Amino acid sequence: MGRSGGRRRDRMRWSKLYTFNCFRGHHGEAGAEGPSSDGAGALRGPGFSRVVHCNNPGLQKPLKYPTNYITTTKYNIITFFPKAIFEQFRRVANLYFLLTAILSLTPVCPFSAVSMIAPLAFVVGLSMLKEGLEDWRRFIQDMKVNNRKVSVHKGDGEFVYRHWEELCVGDVVKVEKGQFFPADLLLLSSSYEDGICYVETMNLDGETNLKVKRSLEATLPLEEDESFKDFQAVIRCEDPNPSLYTFTGNFEYERQVYALDPFQILLRDSKLRNTSFIYGVVIFTGHDSKVMQNSTESPSKRSRIERKMDLIIYILFTVLVLISLISSIGFAVRIKLDLPHWWYLQPQNSNKLDDPSRPALSGIFHLITALILYGYLIPISLYVSIELVKVLQAHFINQDIHMFDEDTGNTAQARTSNLNEELGQVHTVLSDKTGTLTCNQMDFLKCSIAGVSYGVGSSEVEIAAAKQMASGADENDMPLQDIWEENNEDEIELVGVNFSVGNNRKPSIKGFSFEDDRLMQGNWTKEPNSSTLLLFFRILALCHTAIPEINEATGSIAYEAESPDEGAFLVAAREFGFEFFKRTQSSVFVREKHTSSHGTIEREFKILNLLEFNSKRKRMTVILKDEDDQILLFCKGADSIIFDRLAKNGRMYEVDTTRHLNDYGEAGLRTLALSYRVLEESEYSSWNAEFVKAKTSIGPDRELQLERVSDLIERELILVGATAVEDKLQKGVPQCIDRLAQAGLKIWVLTGDKMETAINIGYACSLLRQGMKQICLSIPTGDQVAQDAKKAAKESLLSQIANGSQMVKLEKDPDAAFALVIDGKALAFALEDDMKHMFLNLAIECASVICCRVSPKQKALVTRLVKEGVGQTTLAIGDGANDVGMIQEADIGVGISGVEGMQAVMASDFSISQFRFLERLLVVHGHWCYKRIAQMFPALYQQGPKNLFFDWYRILGWMANGLYSSLAIFFLNLCIFYDQAIRAGGQTADMAAVGTTMFTCIIWAVNMQIALTMSHFTWIQHLFVWGSITTWYLFILAYGMTLRSRDNYQILLEVLGPAPIYWAATLLVTAACNIPYLIHISYQRSCNPLDHHVIQEIKYLKKDVEDQTMWKRERSKARQKTKIGFTARVDAKIKQIKGKLHKKGQSGPSLTIHTVS
Repeated sequence: MGRSGGRRRDRMRWSKLYTFNCFRGHHGEAGAEGPSSDGAGALRGPGFSRVVHCNNPGLQKPLKYPTNYITTTKYNIITFFPKAIFEQFRRVANLYFLLTAILSLTPVCPFSAVSMIAPLAFVVGLSMLKEGLEDWRRFIQDMKVNNRKVSVHKGDGEFVYRHWEELCVGDVVKVEKGQFFPADLLLLSSSYEDGICYVETMNLDGETNLKVKRSLEATLPLEEDESFKDFQAVIRCEDPNPSLYTFTGNFEYERQVYALDPFQILLRDSKLRNTSFIYGVVIFTGHDSKVMQNSTESPSKRSRIERKMDLIIYILFTVLVLISLISSIGFAVRIKLDLPHWWYLQPQNSNKLDDPSRPALSGIFHLITALILYGYLIPISLYVSIELVKVLQAHFINQDIHMFDEDTGNTAQARTSNLNEELGQVHTVLSDKTGTLTCNQMDFLKCSIAGVSYGVGSSEVEIAAAKQMASGADENDMPLQDIWEENNEDEIELVGVNFSVGNNRKPSIKGFSFEDDRLMQGNWTKEPNSSTLLLFFRILALCHTAIPEINEATGSIAYEAESPDEGAFLVAAREFGFEFFKRTQSSVFVREKHTSSHGTIEREFKILNLLEFNSKRKRMTVILKDEDDQILLFCKGADSIIFDRLAKNGRMYEVDTTRHLNDYGEAGLRTLALSYRVLEESEYSSWNAEFVKAKTSIGPDRELQLERVSDLIERELILVGATAVEDKLQKGVPQCIDRLAQAGLKIWVLTGDKMETAINIGYACSLLRQGMKQICLSIPTGDQVAQDAKKAAKESLLSQIANGSQMVKLEKDPDAAFALVIDGKALAFALEDDMKHMFLNLAIECASVICCRVSPKQKALVTRLVKEGVGQTTLAIGDGANDVGMIQEADIGVGISGVEGMQAVMASDFSISQFRFLERLLVVHGHWCYKRIAQMFPALYQQGPKNLFFDWYRILGWMANGLYSSLAIFFLNLCIFYDQAIRAGGQTADMAAVGTTMFTCIIWAVNMQIALTMSHFTWIQHLFVWGSITTWYLFILAYGMTLRSRDNYQILLEVLGPAPIYWAATLLVTAACNIPYLIHISYQRSCNPLDHHVIQEIKYLKKDVEDQTMWKRERSKARQKTKIGFTARVDAKIKQIKGKLHKKGQSGPSLTIHTVS
């Protein structure tokens, strides 16, 4: 690097803020960092064989650990040709065509071998070219990753930049803020004095909340580049494995052995945040790293239609062999019995192909000839056409302007065309959360303080309900698409309800969409309960672990918060006049501006204790001392947790706050309750002594003791109010989920987030709603010893699944909806062979399924379970490296080109830039690829998953239709031309004339049948139908002029053209072939029409314009009744509003709701 010295450390010990996350144990504690002479050093045996010699790469070479080079490609230069050839000839059709191409090289082939080999080479070559291009893109992406640079210690305290791929196990690296970790590292020290750092693991587990990591105390002095000049240590640890949340190892340094745990491990592809720099030593490289251990090999995928075509090929091949066998037996019999009497054929000079003395051999040769001659029963031209059509369909997807994202400039990409038709048959969608459904941005929208609800803005749910009610339509008659597109007037007035759609509001502030003049500009001081309001704002500004960052150029403050909720609260506090602007190791500083006329006052609050939030506690508490030496406890958390801890005199606002919380929940908002209590000095001193004792205790029950002591102080609380923030989903996510649900698709969410966050997102995107019964599966913590813990966990989970299944079966309300929520620990057991089918059966019965705290490997395993267990097409969609496994495992993988890299896109079959484009990809392009129609509605999509157009009934029906047409063409033409004169001289038709007439009838019959199957005509359809027929006549005209033989010279102009019988036969035979199909489709459209038949007729008669009532009614029928999605939620909200209106009556006070732009 350009300098030899290390950067000056930040004089902060942020670990003091944390009670549970940054604990450092003492000597002898199991699992803590303290040195040990026996237990820690005894890490040996299977599964714990890795030895890392830190800062001494030379000692690593005999161990032969892999390099840090990674590859995600399917092929390389050596394996491409054999593997690609194998993939192509896994198709039964290609294997058959290869066989016929080989046979065409023999003397018994009735025509040129080129006519068989050239089409096969074209189909196989085109497919291999596509495979090669797709894999080349993966290779380019891999090279971009491998060529990233990181600062590495080269010796003598000097660091230089090297490519990631050049890293070795044992190297000491320096990673700076905003950079990704190049390998799995052991954290040695950081820019903070106490060796902690903040890490974002979104690429690993989908979580955007920052994780706190901390180094061993023994390595804290390694704070500058020069300090690594003589650094030597040995790490003995577990072997490479995919577990993201566990790590076991020992660190041998300066004749001491220290135990390691996951708090010291920095995983590859996670990012350093809020920390200037860290030093670390490489433990796992390349494919040994945990993120790569969670990846799976790039699979070869085939569509269900293609797999079914293999079965059809088997059937047709069986028919072909049967026909050829009958033909060859007949040929052998005729050769033996009749050929000796046909003196004009000179049987004495016959060869082995027609030797009457060896009829069996002649029959065998004829069998080969017949297989080739009748081989057009399995037409290779069909496969050529299919490949071309798929390429064109992929082009349509790539060029669709409706899937163009203006923000990023990205378009949709069909990265493989093999699965186009599979898009129209999806049954289950498995989606990541962060970056896929959400923007990871919270907007402060409403709040309840002292029993009064503030905030006149409206959530998307409230806006949609208001517009639907204002439309005057019944909630079952008007699709949500109309709600979002219609009724955009400034005022929507109902009886007793007044909705204002605000298009003229002030410019929005990121994280703050609150509107209510009662609290803004210091007006809160005029409210009756201003003292409670003051407490509310101070809780927002003080109860958090965020760090302020001041922009030196502009003076503005940005907050580096561990969660987006905290960031939204701090922005809200600032807008209310309480700006958090500085944090020291022991204090928090806030600028308070109570009214616009008063100046700003800077206040210091000393932090005494901070009990941070976790998924088990569901609350966060800060104990601090204000400038008057008053000790205050501020607590925020889930309402159920806070309400259970309220004092008798602290429940003054409980009833009103509960009502507001229910309203906020109905509106799709995330809520937290806020409370406080005042502590006496003696009470606090007594509690703190016990708390310090628990915090410094040694043993496995330390965390339980901390929770017990924390619970003692978090009692007798006084309720202040509640917050309501809107989780900002990506644009169009609720609408997309709603329409996919109406199309009959099941939607699962797989996320690395904790259960509470996942549930909140479920509410935000309407996979969950108020009134839905939740079945939560989790593993309870207990006091069992290790050998009993697994058994007890499995028994508990089995009981929970059985109870959940029983609850669903006993439910009598047909409108009742169930949601299944399961965490990663429970999922690990649920995916075992003896339990996975019970779990899947319960999940299938639920309207929505949310899996939280899942690892990338578990995402892939869940996807596999659904794919194999349900037996329907699955689609997985995600945007990060942690989603690659499930994207590759699903029948169809869709990658979102997100901010944090292109790993998901490179592993996907299709890529889009926003989740909302999934709707068009499936219900438009997917359905068109499966069955091209003019107008698209969600219910029509079910024609794909139900396989209405490629089931065995239709396949056998078309086979029967083809058999009938072939018989009609053959025998009708024979009857017509048998003894009829065709020329002016009275000559009858020869084989050339009859054969050409038959082919003419085939061309007309096939094109007329294609025309009958088309849903609509454009110039393209006319061009190909009439162009095909015209091309045939031009061909036989050119054929006759080119081949100047006596029999077929000018056959069209001299023989067939002048003969009326030729044209009459063409008309008669074409009609005979198509009349049965015409009768069939006429009966179907009249008596048993499909959905698209009805819609097509309505559009043709313009009833959608002339009769809007009927059109909306028919459109509502196209929606499948669903228990999830925006529609179901809006229906529930409408029932709630109607109930309010019924109570208030027409003369009651109006309820005003403003929208948020």
